Amino acid sequence: MQKVTGYIFGTIWWGFALNLIAYFIASHVAGGCWYILAIQRVASCIREQCEMHNTCNLVSLSCRKGVCYGLPLLLDMGEYSCDNNATTTNKIPECLDRNGSFPYGIYQLALPVVSSNSLVVKILYPIFWGLMTLSTFGNALEPTSQWQEVIFSIVCVLSGLLLFTLLIGNIQVFLSAVMAKKRKMQLRCRDLEWWMKRRQLPSRLRQRVRRYERQRWAAMGGEDEMEMINDLPQGLRRDIKRYLCIDLIKQVPLFQNMDDLILDNICDRVRPLVFSKDEKIIREGDPVQRMVFIIRGQLKSSQTLSKGMVATCILGPGNFLGDELFSWCLRRPFMDRLPASSATFICVEETEAFGLDAQHLRYITDHFRYKFANERLKRTARYYSSHWRTWAAINIQLAWRRSKFRTQSPVVHPLENGDSERRLWHYAAMFMSLRPHDHLE
Repeated sequence: MQKVTGYIFGTIWWGFALNLIAYFIASHVAGGCWYILAIQRVASCIREQCEMHNTCNLVSLSCRKGVCYGLPLLLDMGEYSCDNNATTTNKIPECLDRNGSFPYGIYQLALPVVSSNSLVVKILYPIFWGLMTLSTFGNALEPTSQWQEVIFSIVCVLSGLLLFTLLIGNIQVFLSAVMAKKRKMQLRCRDLEWWMKRRQLPSRLRQRVRRYERQRWAAMGGEDEMEMINDLPQGLRRDIKRYLCIDLIKQVPLFQNMDDLILDNICDRVRPLVFSKDEKIIREGDPVQRMVFIIRGQLKSSQTLSKGMVATCILGPGNFLGDELFSWCLRRPFMDRLPASSATFICVEETEAFGLDAQHLRYITDHFRYKFANERLKRTARYYSSHWRTWAAINIQLAWRRSKFRTQSPVVHPLENGDSERRLWHYAAMFMSLRPHDHLE
């Protein structure tokens, strides 16, 4: 049974995606730092160019109006603004020329980005540079002799090596785990197919086996959690089972008002069950070996009455079956023979549940008999019992039909209303004598 409460990274693909996102964020950070340092290098170039002219204002390199590239940065720059048609030029600025004399080093590829007016280019190109640099461990970097550029190059190389070792290594581990589980499932399916072919099972049974295996792998990932924790110490195993099962146990109305000590013993003894569609959990007349508590899915209960008449009802999450076993454990004097099931239970859809075996239920009821002998638990057990509900529904239906018959047709005898009315009267008369019996008194 999967633990889904607060469970975000529950699959291997989540880990795969998270590592890719972390690698992408690291590339974005590296590219952003590279772009900022490139702008500083361009500003240094402009300062050097300004120092060559006595008329350049070094207080601020910003202008009130946009200045076309290639024009000298003079104090009076109004006549060189880009909105002046007479100042257009095709000359590449010295500080934005990749083939110029100024040493840009690793920032040379950023010059087209700095001069671009597109916001998309300014965002995407640094991310691309970060991905390329970290993925290649900085092999394409050719820094100059400036210490800031050398330190940044060293950080990029070490970061790329660390990220590749951790994140990409984790992705490889995740993919290996996925392939290992897939291979394990394929081997089991192959063995099952070989066995079914050797035993010449009919196609209907083969389809049921395949459907059950697919559902079991989807629900539990092919692992038996209870077998994995059986070798752990008893206290640790009990704490783990309580963490995994306590929320599911409390969904059952029969156990909602139990003490923590009883819930711990129940969690320590339940085991997860998975049923495929159209599977018969138990047939009418078979010994009841466990109580089954439904967590997900629906079951159909069919109880044969007489002359082909069948009483049916639908059980959903929170309901349970095998209440005959519950009354059997509380019976005094105790009988060793297991009780027989009074109905057939078939899965309407894929169902997940947990079961409590007869010996475990008997142990709990014997040691905590004071809790199972109160009136409130008796009413709860009867209210959620499919047999008591069916008996109550029949009596309500009989009373309503008798009231309707007396008010609408007081003169006509019941046997004159046709075969359906006769069957109903006969059905109700026989079923009322079969009142469900338990030992909760």
